[in-house]
Amino acid sequence: MKRKILAVLLATAVTASLAGCGSSATTGDTASTEAAATETAEAGTEAAAATGGDNSLTVWCWDPAFNMYAMEQAAEVYKQENPDFNLNVVETPWADIQTKLTTAATSGDLSTLPDIMLMQDNAFQKNVISYPDAFTDITGSGVDFTKFAEAKTAYSVVDGKNYGVPFDNGAVIACYRTDILEQAGYTIDDFTDITWSDYLEKGKDVLAKTGKPLLSCQAGESDVIMMMLQSAGASLFDAEGNPTLVDNAALKEVMATYQSLVEAGVLVEVNDWDQYVGTLNSETVAGTINGCWIMASIQTAADQSGKWAITDMPKLDNVDGATNYSNNGGSSWAVTSNCKNTDLAYDFLSKTFAGSTALYETILPSSGALATYLPAAESDVYSQPSEFFGGDTVFAKITEFAGKTPSNNTGVYYYEARDAVAVAITNIISGADIDTEIQTAQDTVNFAMGK
Repeated sequence: MKRKILAVLLATAVTASLAGCGSSATTGDTASTEAAATETAEAGTEAAAATGGDNSLTVWCWDPAFNMYAMEQAAEVYKQENPDFNLNVVETPWADIQTKLTTAATSGDLSTLPDIMLMQDNAFQKNVISYPDAFTDITGSGVDFTKFAEAKTAYSVVDGKNYGVPFDNGAVIACYRTDILEQAGYTIDDFTDITWSDYLEKGKDVLAKTGKPLLSCQAGESDVIMMMLQSAGASLFDAEGNPTLVDNAALKEVMATYQSLVEAGVLVEVNDWDQYVGTLNSETVAGTINGCWIMASIQTAADQSGKWAITDMPKLDNVDGATNYSNNGGSSWAVTSNCKNTDLAYDFLSKTFAGSTALYETILPSSGALATYLPAAESDVYSQPSEFFGGDTVFAKITEFAGKTPSNNTGVYYYEARDAVAVAITNIISGADIDTEIQTAQDTVNFAMGK
């Protein structure tokens, strides 16, 4: 009975996690989000202006069931030793945070910003570099950054300085239908700690014996490409922010590997997110590789409970520094330069998101907020088995993966580079030359950068 209850909790948890991690299903701006921008703008400004009490902070973040809930629970943890503490959490969609940050910074009036705001990891460096006056350097804040996965922390580091406290986990997992693998004579162990060449050959065998590809993804997207690239600690930019697509051995290996997977039928491309999820729920494919939040979509097919297992992703062949670990998604907390009481903000964050395993134990079951706070992996809550995923201790495993993930440099033009790479791989699949397409992609990024 306990195992059944845990399975229900896990399903609820990671369903909420999907919404919180910014997957392809949730990143698009909607009419409701635009309407919320108008409603929250005044509330956010009033809240920021109201903050200033000796023991009060205002926070902007999104998703009541995920990020906002986690912040509210953090306040409860902090109040145990600071009963007079007051936290004002203002619901602010990510698109609105980005818009209001840009408006405040470009106008030179930062007084509208809150004390703390949530920042998507892939946009963190871009915003700090573009609007340095809006952020507070928290390197000496008392937060112990060594207790977080190194790759996660790196998203909010600029010029060697820390600007964010890591939050949710986007560690990559490889998920497989164990019953389908069994039909082809394999187990989950056969897909653990393998290379992409191993994956390709076994994928061909599984396809031949079961008629099912191992992997699916959206055509015209670069998520799989970027996961592969980061798994080797490689980037599209150098330390100075210059594009390094050309003569990037890891990127060329990634492109060639992706092309081979598609040509062999081991990877099938679909048109949109709904079709992608449909391939998982309808048993069209034997697995997937994505951020750990994909577990939410997998578990919507309740009749498949016990038929799935997770392990690490394949690593690149012939690439120095290649690993079986990567990241896709996640966010971190930033202290703004408008913070009225930085000492309070530092103390609050260091004793909650950066110092309380109990907090992560509380928010995990009902929100799916998987930590990149490494001590949480030793918690009894994280070590509970998941009935849906074959009785495995998936939370602890994912936290371990996060700790082994290489960091990469996103830079200011990260999204422009991702888009250029997506166009390149689409053309390569259609028969274009890899080197030519990589050169074109770099030219596109250089043009966006004004070079």
